[in-house]
Amino acid sequence: MKHVSILPLYDATLTSIDSSHQLFSRVNDFMRYQQKPSFYDVEIVALAKNTKLGNGLYQVSANKTIHDVTKTDIIVLPLLCGDFKKAIEVNQKYTSWITTQHKHNHAEIVCLCVGSFYLASTGLLDNKKCAVHWAARNEFQEMFPHIHVVDDTIITDENGIYTCGGGYSYLNLLLYIIEKHAGRDLAILASKMFEIDIERKSQNPFMIFIGQKRHGDEVVLKAQEFMENHPTETFTVEAICNKLGVGRRTFERRFRKCTGNSVQEYVQRVKVEFAKKHLEAGHKTVNEIIYETGYSDIDAFRKVFKKLTDLSPVDYRRKYSA
Repeated sequence: MKHVSILPLYDATLTSIDSSHQLFSRVNDFMRYQQKPSFYDVEIVALAKNTKLGNGLYQVSANKTIHDVTKTDIIVLPLLCGDFKKAIEVNQKYTSWITTQHKHNHAEIVCLCVGSFYLASTGLLDNKKCAVHWAARNEFQEMFPHIHVVDDTIITDENGIYTCGGGYSYLNLLLYIIEKHAGRDLAILASKMFEIDIERKSQNPFMIFIGQKRHGDEVVLKAQEFMENHPTETFTVEAICNKLGVGRRTFERRFRKCTGNSVQEYVQRVKVEFAKKHLEAGHKTVNEIIYETGYSDIDAFRKVFKKLTDLSPVDYRRKYSA
């Protein structure tokens, strides 16, 4: 039997704590229905027996404190909501116990969404991949530049450390863990019972493009603002450089360093974001919207759109248009 420690961290959401407890516990129910022994021993493990969440709105009663648990197999770090820097500071009291459990007892760490801000502060994610909610990516990269952030997948699996990007996509991570431990059949059963789409693998259909602008390079910032303010115009890198009075080679290097995108990629993201808003509104045809973005080649734009959203323009409209 695997011991699961769910930590009610400071600034954790009650839903992510309860969802984790429910899913792992329900696996035990499934096992009992099949007249098999329970698979998980699920406990809330905290600094103290009673922990307040949501600015005192909720109180969680722990089964044990971290001082009572000398060995655990799985540590669940819940989703955080609030001031990440303060959460990191307050939750430091858990750090030594977590790192000891992972390094010496080989405990797996299951980190839900932006709980990764705290996990990153422990050093356990250094030089590893981490999935982060698309809206928190820029802030995360600024705080932890040595961690490789991925946004083209929901889940990362790094030698016993698991992360996920996207608010309630932590449910997909929990299904992934159950499948890894107990098998595909049980994961599918949990998926059906809780009505969770087991095949969700990407954040792309949900992303809203937010360019990284907290870099301090005024020339790059002006270029970003120019592109975002003119999403329907067609312009070349040379035209942007001439407008800003900078050399192309130096500018392209500075732009990628500051934004994480090439100039062409940034232009594509701006135009796709423009198209998404008009597709959601539903007033114009797909081809009319594509032409408005400045693309004359409809197929080329469709390929770019699908690359960035995992959906065709038509499928995106079906999904989000009223």
